[in-house]
Amino acid sequence: MTEFKKKEMAKTFSISLLSLCLLPHFFLANCSIPLSPALYVFGDSLVDSGNNDFLNTTAKVNYKPYGIDFPTGPTGRFSNGNTFADFLAQYLGLPFAPPYLGLSKAQKGKTITGMNYASGSAGILRKTGSAIGINIPLQIQLKLFQETVKHYLPKNFKTEEELLYYLSKSIFVVNIGSNDYLNNYLQPAHYDSSRLYNPVQFAGILRKELKKSLQLAIQLQDLYELGARKFLVFNLGPSGCTPFLVYSEKLASGCAENVNQLVSLYNEGLPDMLQELRTSLKGSNFVLAEFYEASYDLNQNPSKYGFTSRSNCCVVNNATAQCAHGVQPCLDRTTHIYWDAVHPTQAANFLFATGCFFYTAQCTPINIQQLTQT
Repeated sequence: MTEFKKKEMAKTFSISLLSLCLLPHFFLANCSIPLSPALYVFGDSLVDSGNNDFLNTTAKVNYKPYGIDFPTGPTGRFSNGNTFADFLAQYLGLPFAPPYLGLSKAQKGKTITGMNYASGSAGILRKTGSAIGINIPLQIQLKLFQETVKHYLPKNFKTEEELLYYLSKSIFVVNIGSNDYLNNYLQPAHYDSSRLYNPVQFAGILRKELKKSLQLAIQLQDLYELGARKFLVFNLGPSGCTPFLVYSEKLASGCAENVNQLVSLYNEGLPDMLQELRTSLKGSNFVLAEFYEASYDLNQNPSKYGFTSRSNCCVVNNATAQCAHGVQPCLDRTTHIYWDAVHPTQAANFLFATGCFFYTAQCTPINIQQLTQT
C-alpha cells in the first residue's frame, strides 16, 4: 500500500469516526476523534463484559450487588463497576466493547468500534473452568473474532484493503491464563493437571501452548494475518494475594506465595515470546502488561495508592468466591482493592488502566497511548 493511499484511508477514517459524534447513542469523550477505530477484547472474567450471562455456568454475575457503580446496574461484569477494558475504551475515546454473545446478527453487522469475546472462568487450555460450567476458551474466542472479520465487518467497508487498514489501527487486548491455575491446576478434585505435571512442567506447557496452533501465539498470528497489528498482552497477576487464596491458605496477612511462585513460572517466559512475535511479524507491536508487578506492589503497599483494605468489599459465597446475591457490599468501594474474593474493584481497575495507558512502568516497552501512534 502506498503512503498516499494510507493517508487517504486515514482521512476517510477520521471523517467516518467524527460523524459518529452525531449519533445520540454513541459516546465519545468530548466527542473527539478516537485514538483508535476499535477495541477488541479477549480473555477471562477480568475483562468479560457480559458474555457469560448467555452461558450455562455458575461463573455468572448478572445480579446485585455486581454493577452497583455501573450506570445500568448488573451487566455480567465481575466488578462493582468498570473493568480494565472499559477504562481503556474511555481513554481511547470509544464506547465500551459490547459482549459478542449479547449482540444480534444485525447489531454485529453494524458494530465497528470493537467487541468483547472474553468469558469468565476461561483459560488458555480448553478444559480450564469446565468443572463449573460452559465458557468460551481462548481458541473459540478467536474463532468468533474470525467470524466477525469474515461475516460482519466487511459490510462496513468498501474494499478489503480498507478493512485491513482499519484492523491494523485497532487495539487487541488479551488477558487470560489465571484460570489455568485457579480453575485447573489448583483444583485436583476436578482436573488431573497437577498430578501429571510439576509446576515447572505445567508452566512450560502453558507457554508451549501459547506458541502452538491451538493457542495464543499462533492465534495471534492468525489475527495478524487478518490485519491485526497492535496487541496488549497481560501476564498473570499474583493470584496468591486474592482474598480467595489468602482465606484458603488461612493466612493472617501477606499472600499465598506458593501460588504466586506458580504463576511467576509462567510469566518468566512471556516477554521473550512476545519479542519473538514482534520480530517475526513485520509491522506488529506487542505490548506486555506487567499486571503481576503492579498488582503485587498494590497488595503489599495499598496506602501508597490510596487504598486501605485488601479484603473483599462484598459478602462472598464461599462456594463460588463471588458476591452473595442481593447482600449490601461495603459502602466505600474506592478504598478496597478487591470487589469479591478474586476480582478487583472499579477503583483498582482504574489504577491499572491509567498506568498502562499513560506510563511505561506497567505496560512495556511502550504505553497504550504510544501504541496508538505506531
